[in-house]
Amino acid sequence: MSFNPLTEPGIPLERQLRNWSELNSEPYRKEEVHPYTRTRIIAMNGIEVEAIMFSHNMARCTVDGALKRQLAEVRRIEQQQQKANGWLIPGEESTIENTIGYEQVAVDLTAWIARHEPDPYLRQVYEFGLLEDFDHLYRYANLLDLMGSDPARIVGDYTEIIPGRPTIFEHRHPADDIRRPMAVEASDFQSIMNAMTVTAAEQQTMNFYMNVGNRPTDPLARGLYLEIAQIEEQHVTHYESIMDPRLSWLMRLVLHEYNECWMYWSFLETEIDPKAKALFELHLNMEIEHLRLACELMKSIEGRDPADFLPAQGLEAPLTFEENKAYVRQVLADQVELTSYDSEFLPVDQLTDDHRYFAYQAAVNASPPPTEEIIERHRAERGEDYRLEQDGAHPVEALRKEGNGTGLRYDRARVA
Repeated sequence: MSFNPLTEPGIPLERQLRNWSELNSEPYRKEEVHPYTRTRIIAMNGIEVEAIMFSHNMARCTVDGALKRQLAEVRRIEQQQQKANGWLIPGEESTIENTIGYEQVAVDLTAWIARHEPDPYLRQVYEFGLLEDFDHLYRYANLLDLMGSDPARIVGDYTEIIPGRPTIFEHRHPADDIRRPMAVEASDFQSIMNAMTVTAAEQQTMNFYMNVGNRPTDPLARGLYLEIAQIEEQHVTHYESIMDPRLSWLMRLVLHEYNECWMYWSFLETEIDPKAKALFELHLNMEIEHLRLACELMKSIEGRDPADFLPAQGLEAPLTFEENKAYVRQVLADQVELTSYDSEFLPVDQLTDDHRYFAYQAAVNASPPPTEEIIERHRAERGEDYRLEQDGAHPVEALRKEGNGTGLRYDRARVA
């Protein structure tokens, strides 16, 4: 199975504009939707938001009027695509329910990408972030359960809900969230697509929490969003820093359009909901034309043929949402006590006592972290924390129900 958008016919740009009723998508029924239909919709919303914001930033950095106009025309269609995708999400799905969907995206999308990442350093980057988003899912699930709704109804049998790297220990000095960038000319094209996809997904989550985190009325729920939102900012820094900073604006534009084509094709291959599948197919055909236009811009303005860096045979495999439980458990067992120093990853007990990590921890955790308080509240009210352990006891003994994380070597950070 392979896909090459450069050889596929698209829909001419002048035929892509839709009216209001066409954009006002009929939402899925939250009681019936497949968990991975929800995650695919959330993911494509994030891909479109990234494309739109990139286009705006590019337009702010060029004096070429003709280029600005073409960016504006394509961007208007991208806005329509984002609306049609986003409006598939029903209004009766609450913010916290939507949040569980966002974190399931973060877990299973990042896990797939880590498993399919050919570069060992980049794989480590993804696995590091994976354990943190996995823990966020656990913290939010405890909030949702306290609100009277079972998180298992949202994630189904596909994603476990157990502690990851505890969020209290994820707070690092900003200098320690910057990674080594890839060099495009020396990178596998899959690595480029992986980095763009995860960065877009994490950016969407960061933006979502910045906008909805103050909507709860419960002070602890507001604090939970506040704390995890800070980690999402760290994650955007973490992922965006792996991308090659030397690329021209036009090369970035071509890569954005290619990434959109790959993502829509991927989800078209696996989507089971008829409405979402039809929308993904329509948008794919639109994006094929957007890619063609971007390639023509690069040829005319830079005199460079995108065929020089795009894969001649296309991409072999679609990105799929699928069960990653065994993989996540193995990463947990191997890496839960990692932290970062500059661009490298190392066990926390290898940091010196005067490392900036501990000073940062002491500052932000000077008051009780809401991500810890939500678990304490759940245990106080229900007798234990909420978990969806489908494959046995937690792979890390210190994070089993009776352990509470106190056996991890991060304990120096608790009392810094």
